[in-house]
Amino acid sequence: EVALWAPARCTVLLLGDSGTGKEVTAQALHTLSGVKGPLVAVNCAAIPETLAESQLFGHVTGAFTGAKAHPGYFRAAAFGTLLLDEVGELPLLLQAKLLRALEEGVITPVGSVEPQPCPVRVVAATNRNLAAEVQAGKLRGDLYARLSEIVIRLPPLRERREDILLLLGHFLGESPPLH
Repeated sequence: EVALWAPARCTVLLLGDSGTGKEVTAQALHTLSGVKGPLVAVNCAAIPETLAESQLFGHVTGAFTGAKAHPGYFRAAAFGTLLLDEVGELPLLLQAKLLRALEEGVITPVGSVEPQPCPVRVVAATNRNLAAEVQAGKLRGDLYARLSEIVIRLPPLRERREDILLLLGHFLGESPPLH
């Protein structure tokens, strides 16, 4: 499934429990896409709400006291892939700006009035039920629609028992026994 969607420039939403390999899948999507830019992974849950806009979209010199220009994660991932891990944790006010970045391919750094083109493929990941988050008013429905252009569900290991021997062999450095 990953190889099928890797060349597409659509936004991909990875759904799965913690530990199901969302970041590994994002890396595979990035590598198989053939894009030249970097893969930049961001844990949205780890960004303080007061810094989230500046961290994602950057800021210009003088945007706030003592501020020096900072590119932000979007520009750091230009011509590559931006993984927004735990995307359901983004504050509502920032969701509208993320939606614009996804729809128009432009960002506006904090302290600037000049939108800047920023070609980047976004891969979002979460272990939350985003449809329920929309119903609860915690996630914008239009952002959910844009994030879920392609959805890849990553099942937990308890649903992939056939992978246990392969994983054991990988971590032990041995080939698994064949039956």
